[in-house]
Amino acid sequence: METFQHTVSDPEGIHARPAGLLVKCAQSCGSNVTLSTADGRSADAKRLFAVMGLNVKSGETVTFTVEGVNEQAGCEKLKEFCRKNF
Repeated sequence: METFQHTVSDPEGIHARPAGLLVKCAQSCGSNVTLSTADGRSADAKRLFAVMGLNVKSGETVTFTVEGVNEQAGCEKLKEFCRKNF
């Protein structure tokens, strides 16, 4: 299991466009990816409505947990995605 945290800097938070891109990135990892908020809510990062349901705002820190095949590579891919997209 690999985990990392990311503070969302996009002024709109994780809205529809970056959420859709996140889902595609998570699906391409080949591992289970969970997105969690500081208040304990979590979602399957491969499901758009689950990610959108977290309603993550700018300035919030989220935790990604990657488990399964190629989890280390998947974690690095998601870190890079986050740095570029939100």
